[in-house]
Amino acid sequence: MATNWEKNLVRKPHYEVSAGDIKGHQYPTMTLMSSDLVPGSNTYIEVGWIYAMPEPNPHIFEHTHREGCNEIVLHIGSDPNNPEDLGGEVEFVVEGQPLVFDTTSGIFIPAGVKHGPVTWKKFSRPHLQMAIILGAGTMAEADPGGHEKMREEGKL
Repeated sequence: MATNWEKNLVRKPHYEVSAGDIKGHQYPTMTLMSSDLVPGSNTYIEVGWIYAMPEPNPHIFEHTHREGCNEIVLHIGSDPNNPEDLGGEVEFVVEGQPLVFDTTSGIFIPAGVKHGPVTWKKFSRPHLQMAIILGAGTMAEADPGGHEKMREEGKL
């Protein structure tokens, strides 16, 4: 009997990650994969458009992900004639080391590694930011951007 793959297809995202009122950045972001959407996927993927210079900036703070939850963060430009041009300049801090880029890019962050803040230095065109957290099936497990922990600590 053939497998019905429809159960693995997410046609309508959840809108669950919110860091409050952020101008220039889609919030809540779109959750396109989670164990809530596809039981057993054990991967959390959220995507948000940056459509102007974000304010406040930064709004993604220093945080870590629990053991077994590696993260891949993608910043994807929107110019089909120059897909490597991000349309902005971003400073992404990993273990205190600032990484500055203005190109479409991806970064792998092992579980337990401190990363953030993420600060936009320049903005010229809308672009996408995508967080893929492997080994985290729910928003609570993934805590993209460290916002849930900040709420728990009364900092948001």
